[in-house]
Amino acid sequence: MNADTLRKIEQVLDYSFSNPDLLEESLSHSSQANSRLSSNERMEFLGDSVLALVICCSLFEQFSSYLEGDLTKIKSMLVSRKTCAKLAGKLGLHNYINVGKGMTRTRALSGSIAAGTFEAVIAAIYLDGGFEEARRFILRLFKELIAGADAEQHQDNFKSVLQQYAQQTLESIPVYELLDEKGPEHNKCFEVAVALKNRHFPSAWSVTKKDAEQKAAHIALIELGILPPE
Repeated sequence: MNADTLRKIEQVLDYSFSNPDLLEESLSHSSQANSRLSSNERMEFLGDSVLALVICCSLFEQFSSYLEGDLTKIKSMLVSRKTCAKLAGKLGLHNYINVGKGMTRTRALSGSIAAGTFEAVIAAIYLDGGFEEARRFILRLFKELIAGADAEQHQDNFKSVLQQYAQQTLESIPVYELLDEKGPEHNKCFEVAVALKNRHFPSAWSVTKKDAEQKAAHIALIELGILPPE
């Protein structure tokens, strides 16, 4: 790996290697290696475990009221091959993976190969810089995904998800503003909007203030990119 390529990858990863050979090994797919032992398969195995540990610790600390089942569901979503492949694509790792002839155009390059390489890169950072560096790398990429996964598992409490995200990521709390109410006393509708750290989000209407607040929180989560648009 030449110095220019190393510099580009380190910028993408936001990490500088003391031993660049570890990075090169993490990017070496078995299809181009002389033997599977000289590919990134062993590092993929290690990186998968490091990733799982960091995510489990983060979920355990952040969601103190969740039972094992809830934590397991969120963890499974976060450490899935699909999520790892998506993050590998976001980082552009497919541009640096060393694969054999005929593999450069396969779908797996942006799927299973990318996911495995992402885990191997985590292992490379762990072996080069230790657990804290690996943890920093993982949480930088997974912070918003953790909030999004929590939201998908708890669709009935968007306010809780938004507050968790706001406190941990923005060091702020959402404020719910009652903008309007219409209708007779026995059949009112309420318009509520969320304000968060000087940002105002689109409002929502409902027949109760509580439900309007949930809908407003849902809108805010979409606007923040925590949940996908409906």
